Amino acid sequence: MDIQSIAAIVLLGSFFLMVFLRFPIAYAVGLSSVLCLVTLGQNLNDVCRLMVKGISSFSLMAVPFFITMGVLMGSGGISEKLIALANACVGWMRGGLAQVNIVASYFFGGISGSAAADTASLGSILIPMMVDEGYDADFSTAVTITSSCEGLLVPPSHNMVIYATTAGGISVGSLFLAGYLPGALLAVSLMIGSYIISVKRHYPKGERFSIKNFARQFVKSVWALAAVIIVVVGVVAGVFTATESAAIAVIYSLIVSVFIYKGLTWKGVWKVLDDCVGTLAIVLILIATSAVFGNCLTILHIPDLAAKAIVSLTTNRVALIMLLNLILLVLGCIMDMAPIILIATPILLPIATTVCGLDPIQFGIMVVLNCGIGLLTPPVGAVLFIGSAVAKLPIEKVVKATLPFYLCMLIALILVSFIPDISLIFPKIFAGYVPVLG
Repeated sequence: MDIQSIAAIVLLGSFFLMVFLRFPIAYAVGLSSVLCLVTLGQNLNDVCRLMVKGISSFSLMAVPFFITMGVLMGSGGISEKLIALANACVGWMRGGLAQVNIVASYFFGGISGSAAADTASLGSILIPMMVDEGYDADFSTAVTITSSCEGLLVPPSHNMVIYATTAGGISVGSLFLAGYLPGALLAVSLMIGSYIISVKRHYPKGERFSIKNFARQFVKSVWALAAVIIVVVGVVAGVFTATESAAIAVIYSLIVSVFIYKGLTWKGVWKVLDDCVGTLAIVLILIATSAVFGNCLTILHIPDLAAKAIVSLTTNRVALIMLLNLILLVLGCIMDMAPIILIATPILLPIATTVCGLDPIQFGIMVVLNCGIGLLTPPVGAVLFIGSAVAKLPIEKVVKATLPFYLCMLIALILVSFIPDISLIFPKIFAGYVPVLG
C-alpha cells in the first residue's frame, strides 16, 4: 500500500471516527487534516496558510452580513406580522393554522435564511397557538420543523453563498433566483400533506378569505419583505455584489427593527450582535479548517477516486442521481449543514456535472435540500432538537409525527433532481443564465 492510500485512510478514517465520537465538527475536520499532512510528511506551516487563504475571500464576507441581517430581523418583531400575512393568505383552508405555519416559514425564510431561527422564532408562537386551537402538539411541531427548511432555499441564504464559494465560479445572484421555485415546491408539497392529515383528523378551518384583510396585513409586512427585494434585485440587476447587498441589508434591517417595527432597543441590538459573534466564530473556523481538508482531498485525488467508485456501481444516470442524493442524506444524519457543503461539494460536484449531466446550480439546490432534510433527522438533526425543545415533546414522538412530511420532502427532492427547470427557469429568465451541463 503506497503512502497516498495510507494518508487517505488516515484522513477519512480519523474524520468519521471523530464525528461518531461527537467531536465538534470543526475540530474533526482540522485534526484529521493535520494527521493526513503528517502522514504525507508535509510542512505543517501549510495548515495556517491554507486556513487563512480559506477565509480570505471577499464573497465570503456576505456570510456574516446575511447571518447578522437574519438575527436582527428575526429579533425585531416581524414574526407576528408575517404570521398575520400568512393567515390572511391561507388561514381559511382546512387545517388553516398548519397552512399558515408553512406559508409564514416561506416568508420568514426569505429574511432569516436559517431553519433553526425559523423554528425557534415562529415555533414559539405558532405551536402553542395551534395546540390551543385543537391541533395535536406533535403534528404542530412536525409542521413547524419541516416548513422551516424552506428558508434554506429562499434567498438570501448564507448556505447558498458557502456553496457558491466552495463550488467556484457560480453566480450568487443566479443561485439566489434558483431557490424560489424549489422553496415554493417544498411549501406546496408540505401543504398538501398537511391538508390530507387535517381532513383526516378534522382539524379546524380559519376565517374566510378577505381581500381587505390581506391588503392590510401586506402593508404591515412590506418593510420586512422589502429586505429580500433589496438583496435579490440588487444582486441580479448588477447594482451591487452579494457582499455589498448583504452589508446594505444589515443597515436596512437595523433601521426597520429599531425605528419602524420597534421590536428592538439599542440594548437589544448589542445582545443580537453578541449572539451573531458566537455563530460567526463557528462558521468561519469551519470554513478555515475545511480549506485544509479540501486541499488534502485534492492532493490525494479523492474526488477522482470517488467518481470512479460510484460509476463502477452503475452507469445508469437515474441511479447515479439517486445515489448522490442518498450519500447526502446519510451525511445529513451525522453532520451539520455547513460542513456537508464544504466537504462534499468538492467530491460530488464533478460527478454530478460530468457523469450525471447536472447543472452546478441545480446540484446546489439538491445539496441544500438534502442538508435541510438532514437537519430533521437523528442523531444530529439540530432543527429536530430545537423543535422538540420548543414544544417540550420527546424526540421520538416528534420523529414519528414527522414521517409523513419526510415523504413530502423526498417527493420535492426527486422533482428537483430530475426536472432541471424547477431550479433553472428563474435564473435563465431573469439573469440570462446559460445552464452548464456535463
